[in-house]
Amino acid sequence: MIASLALLALSGSAPAVVVADARDADWRRAATPADRARLRGWRSAWMAALADARATGDGAAAIARDGGLFDPDRSLEQPLPPSGDYRCRTVKLGRRGAVGLGYVAYPWFRCWVGERGEFVRLDGSQRQVGRFFADTDARAVFLGTLALGDERSPIAYARDPQRDLAGLVERIGERRWRIAFPFPAFESKLDVIEVVPG
Repeated sequence: MIASLALLALSGSAPAVVVADARDADWRRAATPADRARLRGWRSAWMAALADARATGDGAAAIARDGGLFDPDRSLEQPLPPSGDYRCRTVKLGRRGAVGLGYVAYPWFRCWVGERGEFVRLDGSQRQVGRFFADTDARAVFLGTLALGDERSPIAYARDPQRDLAGLVERIGERRWRIAFPFPAFESKLDVIEVVPG
């Protein structure tokens, strides 16, 4: 199902994405074994990432300023953002090795949510593309892939483990969501994408 995800065109702020409706599908059948394991380990990723981010650089102050975004237990009912245009930013927490930064916040970029659960980051050199799957009343799951550079369409999910993405989708405010990616393939222990109306 998700393996057929293909970005065909970007026209304005509403890209055409070919994808079957996943809102009622079981993400466990679509996810790779590695991604199911990453999602099972979400709390370990949060705790390790927060500890590392607080211990290095200005991570402690940034986390204290925006506790709602970084609280692993903050999760409100109705986790899926409605379709439309959004602003998103990525925050990387925790280092994957002995070098690097424990906390990095990137600038805002444009992203889009489709009526069938599609999510597409529209700007930048690393663009998340995938879909939301319903899970519980307070949590959904994102499965997708990473489009790089000037690639016009993403590779299919489950074709390259280094590009596969698995995250937890939660509403953390009135019109504020996050996608938390435990143990991503590169750089950090946890990536958090904040999603707010554009």
